[in-house]
Amino acid sequence: MIDYEPFWNTLEKSEDNWYTLVHKHGINPATLHRLKHNLPISTVTIDLFCSILDCRVEDILRYIK
Repeated sequence: MIDYEPFWNTLEKSEDNWYTLVHKHGINPATLHRLKHNLPISTVTIDLFCSILDCRVEDILRYIK
């Protein structure tokens, strides 16, 4: 299972929040909903989050058996 808890921790440490992701960076709120519920997102979206938050993939997701 892919878990996006690291994303929320990374977001909390950054200068961005849910509002700025949507209104400043153009992230669809449905994407954030998918992250909140550990639903699949594309690698393009993961790449975008890494760019916005200046982080690594490991700071966005983790794999749990």
